[in-house]
Amino acid sequence: MKLCRYGKNGFEKPGIIDAEGKLRDLSKVVDNIGPNEISPRGLKMLARLKPETLPLVAGSPRYGVPYVGIGKFVAIGLNYSDHAKEAGMAIPTEPVVFMKATTCISGPDDDVIQPPGSTKLDWEVELGIVIGSKAQHVSEARALEHVAGYCVVNDVSERAFQLQSSQWDKGKSYDTFGPIGPWLVTTDEIGDPQKLDMWLDVNGKRYQTGNTRTMIFNCAQIVAYVSNYMTLLPGDIITTGTPPGVGLGIKPEPVFLKIGDVMTLGIEGLGEQKQKVVAWSG
Repeated sequence: MKLCRYGKNGFEKPGIIDAEGKLRDLSKVVDNIGPNEISPRGLKMLARLKPETLPLVAGSPRYGVPYVGIGKFVAIGLNYSDHAKEAGMAIPTEPVVFMKATTCISGPDDDVIQPPGSTKLDWEVELGIVIGSKAQHVSEARALEHVAGYCVVNDVSERAFQLQSSQWDKGKSYDTFGPIGPWLVTTDEIGDPQKLDMWLDVNGKRYQTGNTRTMIFNCAQIVAYVSNYMTLLPGDIITTGTPPGVGLGIKPEPVFLKIGDVMTLGIEGLGEQKQKVVAWSG
C-alpha cells in the first residue's frame, strides 16, 4: 500500500494511492494515518480495502507528511562509502547515529527555509525506515519484522552549523529540514529495500545518483543496531544516509543552496519530492 495524507497544512486527510496511481480518500475508513494504522494490526485491516472503491480525490492537492505520531527522528550518517570519501571522513566501523528534531518535519513539497546566518545549506536524498511495532534489542534477522514501510526523506543540512562541533544535530534540525513523503509505502510493495535507485536534482541539474545496495550498513542492521540503544516505537523513523553528490563534496568548490533554488528528488517505488528554498521571515 501507498498511504498518505493530503490537504492544507494542519488539516490533512488520510489517503491511499490506487493501482493506477490515483489518490483516494480514506477519511471514511480511518480518522488519520498514525501509529495505530501502521501497526501490524492496522495495516492488516487497511490491506483488506479495495482502493478503487474509495472516493477519488479531485485536482492536485498538497501532500503532507504521510503519517502522524513521529516520536523520534533518528538519522544515520556517512552510510555510503562514496559519500564518506567525498566528505573527507573515514568509513565508519559501526553506524553513526544522530537525531533530527521532530520540529524539522515538513511535507514533501513544502518550501525549505534557509535559516538566518546560513551559508552552507545542503541536500541529501535518503531512504526512511518507518517503525510499525516496538523494537527493543531485536536481532538483525528479525529487525525488518518491526518495519511498517519506507519513504523518501530529504535530510536537509546546514553544514556550517553541523561542523561547528562534533554533534551534528543543530545543523540538521532547523524548521523544514526534514521533508518526508509523499507516501509511506508498506513493506509488501518493497521486495528488497537494498535495491532501490535514488536521485536528486537542483534546478534541473542531476547531483545525486545512487542505489541503496551501496549502503555500508543495510536496513536490517540499522534497525537492530539502533534498537540496542533506544527503544523504537510505532511511528519512529530512521533516515539511513545519503549517496555521493551532496553540495559539500563537489570539487573543486562546494556548491550550496541559495534562495530560489529548487530541489527535486526521489526513490524508486517511493515517489518524488520537490522543494523551493525560501528566506526566513520572522
